[in-house]
Amino acid sequence: MAPRRQPRALGSRTTEKVHPLAEQLDRMSAGAFLRAMHAEDRRAVAAVGRALPALRRAAELAADSIARGGRIIYAGAGSSGRIAALDAAECPPTFAVPPRRVVALAAGGPRALRRAVEGAEDDRTAGARALDRLRPGPRDTVVGISASGDTPFVASVLETARRRGAATALVCAAAPGSRPRVDVLVRIDTGPELLAGSTRLKAATAAKLALNAISTWAMASTGHVFRGRMIALRPTSAKLRARAERIVAELSRVSAPRAARLVAEAGEVRLAVAMGLLGADRATARRALRVAGGDIGALLSEVGKVPAAPHRR
Repeated sequence: MAPRRQPRALGSRTTEKVHPLAEQLDRMSAGAFLRAMHAEDRRAVAAVGRALPALRRAAELAADSIARGGRIIYAGAGSSGRIAALDAAECPPTFAVPPRRVVALAAGGPRALRRAVEGAEDDRTAGARALDRLRPGPRDTVVGISASGDTPFVASVLETARRRGAATALVCAAAPGSRPRVDVLVRIDTGPELLAGSTRLKAATAAKLALNAISTWAMASTGHVFRGRMIALRPTSAKLRARAERIVAELSRVSAPRAARLVAEAGEVRLAVAMGLLGADRATARRALRVAGGDIGALLSEVGKVPAAPHRR
């Protein structure tokens, strides 16, 4: 068995350092405390802005995986694992992709999403085993999320991913103890937390913003978004049905009653938009979409309805 990697001393991590306001925290008024929290949240957003070049490379890896029929696989422990699970869970209803296309591995398994499983983050064997079960390969992108940068569970997942030929990225807040062997390192330096070591605060906020960007670009650049709308939306509730009808009316330039009929007949937005813009029945619009690879922009540029809008990476 390989020797267990020793983590860096906690005090050397940026996320463990004491914030200048920490000594006053428990003596602040509610208003002062909330103002301080809000100021720290703004710093998290600014830190993501400074990491945009690396974040762009990670998003491009993820988009390439989706375009090639592969997967985005997240891995995290504690708050990072829960954030990963949240982003993965939102992709199917937002972009109509199968749940297997965006997957989250959380240290401690599904029960860790509801209650902390202490010590799970240190289990390197569990990380490798969890990823092995997914049989990752060259078409996949594995994204580790670790505030400290060197969580053993996440490090093991990334090492296994590299051996399997998958693309790899690490989203972290503190500088890892040693340069991780990943294709892209996205370090989002959010600085010390108001509550020392509580990386569910700024570090987690920044990680959520990063995953928002990665998954949304991956889907937007592969035909799951059109003109800023959820083109793949399925109207499975009253709220989503109303949204679907509004999208179809706006993109197809038809009346609200006509949009409602199109959505009812098509059962999903992409097909309803194609039917409305092409003036075609369901079967004809479906065939046209199939020829265009499901890309509404490509379909409409071919028939001269709208100019093509090339994706820029």
